[in-house]
Order: sequence, then structure tokens, then C-alpha cells
Amino acid sequence: MKIHYFDYASARPLYPQVAEEISSYFLKGFGNPSSIHKKGREAHARLEEAREFLLDTIKGGEEGKIVFTSGATESNNLAILGYCNSLIKKGEKKKRHLITSAIEHVSVYNVFKYLEKNGFEVTYLPVDKDGFVKLHALEEVVKEETALISIMYANQEVGTIQPVKEISKIASEYNIPFHTDAAAAFGRVKIHVENDGIQMMTLSSNDVYGPQGIGALYYRDHISFEPLFQGGPQEFKKRPGTEALPLIMGFKKAVEITIKNFEKETDRLKALRDKLFKGLTEIPASFINGHPTKRVPDNVNVRFNYIEGEAMLLHLENHGILAATGSACTSDSLQASRVLTSMGIPHEEAHGSLQLTLGKDTTEEDVTHLLEVLPPIVEQLRRMSPLTPEAFFEN
Repeated sequence: MKIHYFDYASARPLYPQVAEEISSYFLKGFGNPSSIHKKGREAHARLEEAREFLLDTIKGGEEGKIVFTSGATESNNLAILGYCNSLIKKGEKKKRHLITSAIEHVSVYNVFKYLEKNGFEVTYLPVDKDGFVKLHALEEVVKEETALISIMYANQEVGTIQPVKEISKIASEYNIPFHTDAAAAFGRVKIHVENDGIQMMTLSSNDVYGPQGIGALYYRDHISFEPLFQGGPQEFKKRPGTEALPLIMGFKKAVEITIKNFEKETDRLKALRDKLFKGLTEIPASFINGHPTKRVPDNVNVRFNYIEGEAMLLHLENHGILAATGSACTSDSLQASRVLTSMGIPHEEAHGSLQLTLGKDTTEEDVTHLLEVLPPIVEQLRRMSPLTPEAFFEN
């Protein structure tokens, strides 16, 4: 059976060129960047080359720095927890208020929950029906004690792109550092850090078809944060441990290819996304989750009343279609999506959501197959569901 993959948000295949790049560094470019001999110097030069390339790609400016991490989760922890730990180390007792949104990825959301248990006050901003942070609500909750604002660039579940520039402007007016998790946006949205007013930003390699296990944190030089663990002086003393050079160079290669193909690939994915939206919303009692156009080009999130997403996934897999109902990081939870319920969607409707994410290997044939297979699955499940009103099929 042919596999039709619609779960790029949780894992992406490597570009073949990236696999070759990684292999070459494991076999030949294996030097430790901290060593002073020839192999070490060569490794250090490649490391700094990758760092400067990423910095230039996001237009990080002269004050910008890149720290390589094990991925987006570590980068988010390093930015948020590391910054708060620096406040504690400085003896800053007044700055104990933090602001984030109600729809953040768990690697952000759970850090704030942890900080709440350890003496910090956290405000979780509400979002509207499309998943946008309410800017007036942000201005209303900022106060003298506010130490940090962290709001994602784009939501990994519904694809909505946040008004980052407007958020950073508010943060700047009150002289509050602004961090954004851009894992779901990098490679799908043009990011200009300086223009957007971003002071810390999380990046992920696998989200641009690079290797898993590597990511980065961008930060402005004046931002102070503590390392999460102790060790050597690597990565500006922010992230101890020998740098994973093969993975870093694979990350760099993936970004190079992604940027080169950006315009053409974005247009292609938007066309496939919109075809899916058109076909799926022709199914009765179906609705788009997130903003229909102000979203990343590869995200399709639709809910179907009276059925459960998990049942749809099982039936779709019988037809070779692999998809998701929400974030892979919470896929073992039977709870309704926090993102969707925060958008005002009732629990019973949120359970009927299907997340389809597209990628470099998604074809017109994949989309056509899905649109042929899914409508009868939805009808079958509705006929079996006790939630479906008796009058639903009368018309």
C-alpha cells in the first residue's frame, strides 16, 4: 500500500543532500571545535560558518548571537528558564511577572507552569476564534513587575501566524525582553529578526528537513540568561558540551536548501493547502480551525462535528494516509486540544479535529486521494456516532 504522509509537523524526512552532509562530517570532519590542532581548527571554522549563516538568514544584526542546542524544547527552556534564573542570580526580586499565550507549545507552556510553582506570576493571554493573541489584552496586563514576554511566531497546531511585530512593539515600549518560539514558522515564513523586534528566538532543524536532535536559540547580546546545566565554556558559556558538528552542518545545509526553494515551494504548498480546505469544507458540518489565510502554507486543520479525530486517523491509515489530531508532543493525551479550546471551540467539537501538514514530498495525487477517501469515512463515523442528531441525514 502506498503511504500518503500528512504529518510533517511532527517529523520531516531529511533532504538527501543533508544526509550526505551529515555523513561526511561523521566520517571526515569529526574534529572537536575546542581542539587547537588542525582537525579542531577546521571544525571550529565550520561551526562559526554555520552560526554566521543562520544569523544572516534571520537578519539577526550585529548584536545577534546563535547558540546551538539539542532542539526547540531546549532552546525554549534556555531562553525562558535561563532568563528567569539570571534574575534570581542577580537578586532581582521585583521582576517576577511573566506573560505568554494560552496556546503555546508544551515546551513553552510547561516551563511557565514550572515557574509558577517557583515564585513567578504568569499571565496566559487569551486568543480569539482564529488563534490570534489579543493585543489589547497584552497591553492591559503589562506592569512594572513584568520581566519577560514569550509568544510563539506561528502555532504548530492550527498554523495561525501571530502579529509578532505588534507584540514586540508593545514589549519595547515597556522595555521588556520578547522571546518567540519560531519552530513552526522558520522556513515557511520570511523572518527578519531586527525588523520584527525579536530579542530571543527558538529555531528547530527538523522543521526545515534537517536532522532531529539539533536546534538553535537566537538572542541579542545584551540579554542575560543562565545555562541550564554546568560544564565547559562552549557556546558562549551558555550551553556546555562538545558541539554536535555533523548535526549542525546538516542543519545549515537544510536551511540553505529551504531558503533556495522558498518562493516556489511556498506557492506550491499554498495551492495544495487551499485545495484541501475547499474539498474538506464541502463536507457538511465541517469548519476550518485557525485563520483561513494568515497561516503557514503547510498547515490544514479542520474539525468535523459529531465524530472523534482518533477514529478518523485509524480509518485513514487503512487507506495509507498518515495524519494527526494535534501536536505530536501531546498525542498520548485524550484531553481536548488546549489550543482549540482556548480558541473558544467546545470540547466535543475540538475532539473532531484533523491536522494535516504538508511537505516537500506531498503531491497533488496525495491530496486527491485524501479528498476521495475522507468524506465517506466521516459519513460512516457519523452514522455510527450517538452524537449525531437524528435529523442530520434527513436532508
